[in-house]
Amino acid sequence: MDQDIILRVVTAFIPFLFALCVHEWAHGFVANKLGDPTAKLMGRLTLNPMAHADPIGTIALPLIGMVTGVPLIGWAKPVPVNSRNLRNQKTGMFWVASAGPGSNLIMAMLGSLGFVLSFKFGGSHGFFFELSKNFIIINLALAFFNLIPLHPLDGAKIFEIFFPANVNRKLEEMQMYSGILLLVLFMTGFLGKVLGYVIEPTFYAMVNVAAHLVGIGGV
Repeated sequence: MDQDIILRVVTAFIPFLFALCVHEWAHGFVANKLGDPTAKLMGRLTLNPMAHADPIGTIALPLIGMVTGVPLIGWAKPVPVNSRNLRNQKTGMFWVASAGPGSNLIMAMLGSLGFVLSFKFGGSHGFFFELSKNFIIINLALAFFNLIPLHPLDGAKIFEIFFPANVNRKLEEMQMYSGILLLVLFMTGFLGKVLGYVIEPTFYAMVNVAAHLVGIGGV
C-alpha cells in the first residue's frame, strides 16, 4: 500500500476511534453520576475501544472510506442508558445527551493545542501535524453532527427538554424516517457541506486561540 495512503489512514483512524470512544464514555459517565449505573454495570464505562467498537460502523466502513477517499459514515455501539434510573428524567437526559457532543468539543480544543505545537516544532507537514489536524476536524464533525435535532442523534434528546411530551413522543415515533432523511442528506453530500460551514470557522477559531495561548500568533 502507498505510504501516503497509510499515513492518511493512520492519522485519521486513530482520532476517529478515540473521538467515538470518548463520546460514548461521556454519555455513560454522566448517566452514572446522575443515577443510572447501566453503562457501568455492562462494562461500557471505559475508554477501551473494544467495548464501544462496532465491526461495521467503527472498523470496516471508516477504513474503506479512509483508504478510498470516499466519505463513508461511521458509528460506535451506543452506550445503554435507562432514563428511569435518572434522578430527574427530563433534565437528566438533557445532560446525558449533551455529554457526548460536549466531550468532542473539549477534545477538539485540546487537539488545537497539539496542532499548534506540532506546527511550531515541525511545520505544516509530518505525522503529528496531520494527526492533530484530523483530531480536531473529526471531533468537531462528531460534535456538530450529533447536535442535529433529529432522532436517533443526541440533538433530539438535547432539544426535547424544550418541547411538550406529546411532541417528543411523535418525533421519537418518526425515528425511522428521520434516520432515512439523515442518510439521504449524507449520501448526497448536502449534510457534509452544511457541517463544513460550521466546522471550518470553528477549527480556525480554536487553532488561533491556541496559537495565542502558546505565544506564536496566528497559524
